[in-house]
Amino acid sequence: MTSTGPTTSFPAKIAGAYNVCLRGIVCLFAVLAALSIAAMMLVTCFDVVVGVLNRFGWCEWSFVGALDIVKLAGGVTIISALPYTTAVKGHVAVEYFFHKMSRRGRIIIDVIVRLLGMGLFGCLVWRNIIYGAMLKENGVVSMTLQLPVFWLPYLAAFSFGVMVLVILYNMTHPGREMIKP
Repeated sequence: MTSTGPTTSFPAKIAGAYNVCLRGIVCLFAVLAALSIAAMMLVTCFDVVVGVLNRFGWCEWSFVGALDIVKLAGGVTIISALPYTTAVKGHVAVEYFFHKMSRRGRIIIDVIVRLLGMGLFGCLVWRNIIYGAMLKENGVVSMTLQLPVFWLPYLAAFSFGVMVLVILYNMTHPGREMIKP
């Protein structure tokens, strides 16, 4: 008995599962960035309202640690937004001279720039893991709330590792975004 449908090879199935997994991780980072922005807005608004109430004497309470929360959420936002922005090819690029080159020249420059980007983010993964371990070992905490901050470089390292994979995807799939915005 023969099958009538097209068969997919095992490597193609693995590549498909890999792409789906990578897209899922990128989307999770995008959701984390959105939640971090929402947290920054809520904390800032709440801190302003409490400050106004205190100024008029309607409240004796203050929001201690708002700056710590906003700073950490800002870091999470920037770190988490990078993979998604790269996946949708949303970075600003000045391509005036790039488009003046021949097709072959553009391909060569594009590959070189992507390889340099992968190397840069690979180094950032390594250095952020070392930095996070140092922060954990020294017990570094935020100024007001005394929250541990070692996890932020670890999150950055993971995000930068995903960036390397997204850049690799972009290099192997030229002209296509990984995710449609």
